[in-house]
Amino acid sequence: MEVEGKIIQFIGERSGVSKAGNPWKTKEYVLETKESYPRKIAFDFFGDRADQYPLNVGDEIRLSFDIESREYQGRWFTSIRGWKSEPLAATAPAGAPDPVAPIGSVPPPPADAAGSDSDLPF
Repeated sequence: MEVEGKIIQFIGERSGVSKAGNPWKTKEYVLETKESYPRKIAFDFFGDRADQYPLNVGDEIRLSFDIESREYQGRWFTSIRGWKSEPLAATAPAGAPDPVAPIGSVPPPPADAAGSDSDLPF
């Protein structure tokens, strides 16, 4: 699954050693979607991906993720585990002018009329 949005919070980094003796690491973030009713989504990167995709507050990204649920002592817990992050393409700033000719400027003559004076009425 994918979602686009802006990183609004870095929750933190945790690490440890599993019961099998393997080290693990996770980084958690909150992403806010860009919809008419924005949603906030807490997600994490686990293992090697925690360092592979460094994110900062304010980054606009496309997040690819999986939703995982697991049971522990009769209760269910759901997490959103990111597996890829891509920066969104930069768009033109809000105040940037469009490449349109200014009002009152004269457009250039058509290419076929540029060298032909014989069609002129004067």
